[in-house]
Order: sequence, then C-alpha cells, then structure tokens
Amino acid sequence: MSHPHIHTELPGPKARAMIARDAAVISPSYPRDYPFVMSHGRGTEVWDVDGNRFLDFMAGIAVCATGHAHPAVVKAVQGAAEKFLHISSDYWHEEMVGLGERLAAVAPMGEPAMSFICQSGTEAVEGALKLARYVTGRPRFIGFLGGFHGRTMGSLSFTSSKYTQQKGFATTLAGVTHVPYPNPYRPLFAGDDQGEAVLEYIRMLFQRSVPPSEVAAMLIEPMQGEGGYLTPPDGFLAGLRALCDEHGILLIFDEVQSGIGRTGRMFASEHWGVQPDIMSLAKGLGSGLPIGAVVAKRRLMQQWKRGAHGNTYGGNPVTCAAANATLDLVRGGLVDNAARVGGHFIARLRELQRDYPCIGDVRGKGLWIGMELVEDDAKKTPAAALCDAVVTRAFHNGLLLLSCGTSTVRFMPPLTVTVAEVDEAMAMLRTSLDQALAGR
Repeated sequence: MSHPHIHTELPGPKARAMIARDAAVISPSYPRDYPFVMSHGRGTEVWDVDGNRFLDFMAGIAVCATGHAHPAVVKAVQGAAEKFLHISSDYWHEEMVGLGERLAAVAPMGEPAMSFICQSGTEAVEGALKLARYVTGRPRFIGFLGGFHGRTMGSLSFTSSKYTQQKGFATTLAGVTHVPYPNPYRPLFAGDDQGEAVLEYIRMLFQRSVPPSEVAAMLIEPMQGEGGYLTPPDGFLAGLRALCDEHGILLIFDEVQSGIGRTGRMFASEHWGVQPDIMSLAKGLGSGLPIGAVVAKRRLMQQWKRGAHGNTYGGNPVTCAAANATLDLVRGGLVDNAARVGGHFIARLRELQRDYPCIGDVRGKGLWIGMELVEDDAKKTPAAALCDAVVTRAFHNGLLLLSCGTSTVRFMPPLTVTVAEVDEAMAMLRTSLDQALAGR
C-alpha cells in the first residue's frame, strides 16, 4: 500500500459488501466518485468500514465545517434531542429564535435582517427566488453560467455547472437568462477586465432582449463552486451591486457552499464589502445536519404575509441546535483558523505548482481552494482525465478529494484542519500526482 494507514485493498471486503447491498435498494442517481464507505470520523480524520484511515479534505462537500463529530456540536444535538425532536414551524422555541438572532448578528446586509429556516441549500435558493418575485412583482431573473444552485425545479433553472443536472427535466422555470461568470484564468472576452466585460454584456442584454424593469433579481455565487472554484475579479461584485441598484433589481448571493467561515470570512461577499439583499445558506451551517436558511433584509422579508411561504421541518430543534453550536464555534475562532491555515495551504500548493507544469492555476481564499489541471500546451487545455485520476489516486493514498469545473481539484477540509494535516495531505497529493501522471 502506498500509505501506511491503508491496510486493505480499496474497497475492502466490508466496503464491497455494503456497496453491493446499496446497489439493490438506493437510487443510482447519486454521483459517487470513488468507493469510500464510512464508519466514523473525528475532526479531519475518517475511517472506512474496513479500518482504513483517511484525511477528509472534501468535508461532505463543504458541509462538515467544524469537522466530524465536534464535541460541542454533538453535545448541543444530544441536549436538544433529549427535550423534543420536533414541533412544527408553526410554533416557537429557543433554538429557532436563537438561530435567527445569531444569523441577524452576522448577516452582511448592512441593515437589520430576518431569516426563514429550511432544510437544504436548494430549498434556501427556492425561498430566495420566491421572496424576490413576491416583493418586486417581477417575473424574470439573471443567472450565471457555471453556477450550481440545487436540483429542485426552481433552483435547477439556474444550475448550469454541468448539463447532466438539467438533462431530462425540461422545461424548468421560465424567464431565467444566463450570462457568463468572469474567469480571469479562462477569459471569454477581450481585455484584461473580465468583470467589467460581463457587466457590459448584461447592459447589452438589458438594451436588446431582457427588459430590466421585468427582472426581479440576479442570483450569483460570490465565489463560484461547482463551476471551478472561481474567484471573481476585484470590482465585479460591486459593479453588479451598482447595476442592480440602477434598475431596482435585487441581488441574491448564494453562499450555500462559500458561507459560514469557509473562505476565511464569515461570508465570501465580505472579501469585497458588497452587501446582498437576500442570501441563501446551508451546507456548513449545521456541521452535517440538514439545515438551510434564507437570510434577507428585514424590510423585504417583512413583506411576506402569513402563509405566503412555509414548511413543516423548518426550525427543527435538533438541527437548529447544531447550527447554533456551529456558529458559536466559527465565530469563536474557526473562521480565523480557516484564513490562517488556508494561507499556508495555498502557499504549499503554489510551491507544488512550480514542480508540476500540469498545475495551471491555484486559486481561492481561506479553505476554499481550487487547483486547475491542464495539458502541457499553450492553450491551457483542461486535463479532465488527469483530474479524475488524481482524485482517484488520492483516495487510494488516504486522501478524500472532489473535483469541480472541467478539470479542477478542490480542497475544502473542515475549518478545524491544522497545518500538520495540510502538510500530510500535501505529501499524499504529490504522490497521487506522480502516480496519475505515470499512468497516462
């Protein structure tokens, strides 16, 4: 074995048995990338059912913000579960009100905020879209190519990171127009300022085919996730904010993946000081328990009338307890750890880049990091097969990773990750790169 903590072939015998059981009873639509069958985890470490130990640098797709089974989160969940497991969102309880207070305290709107609590990122996006239509009375939206916002029919209308998610489900929500997301590494437009070029493209649409007076909102990830872990050029989000203000359009930030300390700030938008009107949250908010939130300026959400929007499980006491503990931990030091350790991680990856011409770009903030792999040519041709091979080899070497975009390896470990764990992961990554390149 190429790593001392891997004791069996992968998958091992117990893992293979469980995968076989799964194939008979679970939908094949789940996009499983490699055969990892989890037994338990602590912090950044996880073990499979055959006793093999891995470093988890994908954290349940950026969900396990406080690591696996953080004692403070487990204690909060246990305490809430001992009292009651459910009382519908038609009523009140401490955990739900406390979560609303915590979210209002950190909301980046620059004015008082309110929240609607739900169960997932896609539901948070749906709620944000419904609120935007409700308060503006407008039917249209602007989305961004490469974005991922969920798989329910409203959010799916905006999802465009891969056609796979849309294939077979036409027709989705009408009135959604997609525009490019600025990518300085792979520019679509002439000139150095890709952000301004995209803004100019939107202005052209407003003149020719999309009446801005009919646009309720623009929905964008302030840092794009599934599309390639892209960081927008400076000035772009501020320009988008100004364009929305000019036409009375609401600005919705989807911070489902980038929020809750992931980028070294509580929210990614704070790196540029741009304030949204509405924001969708989920993933890292509950440290693994299913929870989401629509956070909006109070003056907007107050316009919802009784019964205009609701759900059964929103504000569930156990998930809210997990979210409250998570926010306390993130605000209590984990966001600072993400910035510090993330800076070390990015520096180590850029050192690696000097040794491997196939690493075309290293980008990100905090513990939101993308490493784009390319062919050895002047065109920056995406190396999709190499990317898949690196992720697979990393699994066999004891490191859990995921890809995004066309050929980007993304790194999103728990916000509790240490410098020592990053350095251990870097050794596994170097070995995985060597093996993937040798196997071409």
